[in-house]
Amino acid sequence: MMKWKKWMFLIAGMLAVLFGIYQISTFLVILFEPIESTCGKVKEVTAVKGEEDIVMRSGPAESQKLTLTCNVDWGEDVLPGMLDTLKEKKVKITFFVCGRWAEKNPSLLRRMFVEGHEIQSHGYSHKLSTKISKEMEKEEIEKTADAILRYTGENTIVYAPPSGDYDSETVDLCREMKYKISLWSSDTIDWKPGSTKDIIKERILKKSLSGAIVLMHPKPETAKALPELIDEIQQKNIQIVPLRELGLY
Repeated sequence: MMKWKKWMFLIAGMLAVLFGIYQISTFLVILFEPIESTCGKVKEVTAVKGEEDIVMRSGPAESQKLTLTCNVDWGEDVLPGMLDTLKEKKVKITFFVCGRWAEKNPSLLRRMFVEGHEIQSHGYSHKLSTKISKEMEKEEIEKTADAILRYTGENTIVYAPPSGDYDSETVDLCREMKYKISLWSSDTIDWKPGSTKDIIKERILKKSLSGAIVLMHPKPETAKALPELIDEIQQKNIQIVPLRELGLY
């Protein structure tokens, strides 16, 4: 009987150790997972063969223009301040909005449009492209297009897939729908903990600005960084324009 109990304790101890190893390894995977996301971590995205006519990552390398893009599925408390800054600086950018956000915040969406900013699609409910069917993704794009058209009178022709997650089906779908796919060449990674305004600025200014597509979100530290970021970009004789003026479509 004693020998049996000893074996039970030994097996229980080994299981506890194995569980501990599993927990540590899971933590390490999450900690060091490649960052390819705009609002969270997803698998590393690789280029799809034949995507060149659809996917945009940057403008011409010799360009003296740069685009600021802002993906919106939340942040209605931060966006008015960002819009105030953009108006004061006389800068126009491109907002990629989710359809569900547009339907909940029509006045803010309308303000973006009236003040001259470009508005394009970020899908309806921020579903990852590789996690849904082609039919569902088409519905996500169509519902968003309907919402934006309803409040601005403008048709969308560019799709920024949530978290930059896409595959060959997304490329094929956008080709069929006559959409371009927008990614980025510079990421503020402003959703990441510890992203202060100075860190956000450094992440952008240390990279090439010529023809860049810069990704940001309506985060408080991004709003703080925006005035200085605009000033420092312009001091380098780089003009900030909406994506439509980068010469890609």
